[in-house]
Amino acid sequence: MSDIQLDCVIVGGGLAGGLIALALHRARPEFRIAVVEAGRTIGGNHRWSWFDSDLDDAGRALLAGFRQTGWDAGYDVEFPKYRRRLKTAYRSMASADFHEGLVRELPEGAVMLGRKATSLDARGVDLDNGNRLDARTVIDCRSFQPSEHLNGGWQVFLGRHMKLEEPHGLDRPVIMDANVDQLAPHGNGAAYRFVYTLPLGAHDVFVEDTYYADDPKLDRSALSSRIDQYVHAKGWKDSAIVGHEAGVLPVLTGGNFAAYQDEIRIPGVAAAGARGGFTHPLTSYTMCVAVENALVIAEEADLTGVQLAAMFDARARRHWRRTGYYRLLARFLFFAAKPERRVKVFQRFYKLREGLIERFYAARSRPFDKLRVLWGEPPVPIPAAMIAMFKRGAPLKSETQTEKKA
Repeated sequence: MSDIQLDCVIVGGGLAGGLIALALHRARPEFRIAVVEAGRTIGGNHRWSWFDSDLDDAGRALLAGFRQTGWDAGYDVEFPKYRRRLKTAYRSMASADFHEGLVRELPEGAVMLGRKATSLDARGVDLDNGNRLDARTVIDCRSFQPSEHLNGGWQVFLGRHMKLEEPHGLDRPVIMDANVDQLAPHGNGAAYRFVYTLPLGAHDVFVEDTYYADDPKLDRSALSSRIDQYVHAKGWKDSAIVGHEAGVLPVLTGGNFAAYQDEIRIPGVAAAGARGGFTHPLTSYTMCVAVENALVIAEEADLTGVQLAAMFDARARRHWRRTGYYRLLARFLFFAAKPERRVKVFQRFYKLREGLIERFYAARSRPFDKLRVLWGEPPVPIPAAMIAMFKRGAPLKSETQTEKKA
């Protein structure tokens, strides 16, 4: 039964879907938009962070209405051989604030929570309650779909937002503290491990334990215990837990992207989020590309669904080609370095110039940047690196679904 006629239905209320809805509404307030999200809130339990340099003025304006925490003084990184302060401004946003901002700005009824899409096609979306939403354009922004056509490893994480009894004393984030046990078991083996810390207020701190691992196992008990150990080592007393996040994200080393697109493609439906291939292969960052895609869709709002789907098919292929360099580096990380020695790859990288590091995370590395990352004393054995260049890794067939980050 269908009685709702819309201009656009967006399926999936994560970062990509929410930003597309917002950008469309601001550009074309007369459009009738619906965001269909199976969960109880937009964005789930998640925290997105990014460098201020990732976005241009239009991107910053798109995010300006959301409550954010910012550190204009930059951030720190810590490794066994050094600690470094970088000046690039850093930003972070909780999914609760993303949800609140979208619900506040989008028209009443545009956000449809607790509703699962059972099928999508070029003319609309069928819901699990038997209703159908007819629409001129349908955009698929659901979570990444593991596939035998894509290869790689995994980024596994557990984060905790705590309110401490005493001030923590931090004045800026530590986005990578690798002075932690690299031999701590993960799943069936070791992994590159680091801890990520955000000072959200004088007493509020967010601590996340992250692994670059060969398998996607998320052992919540083990990771929670390691966060406890890290917090106690910092001298922070027991605290109230305000929130948490956990998830498993793909780190892409290769694959047949055309075959993957054929697998996920729904004729006439645009795939615009992580499922469509719009992610950083090595870091799993999505903020930069999610903002870009949202602004492009707002500019092309008059395209038909079929035209938009074809356009985003082509954009995804270009993104895959453009990010091949980062998949090569991911192969070096996973196939040329032993898990407990992967820390050396990042330790060497963070000695490079700040501008290069900024462009790397935004997936905008220049030709000289790419040469500079590889030039000099290699962090992995050269024979192993040469072999790794021709490997693709295990298929990403896990059924584990991410609970955060897109």
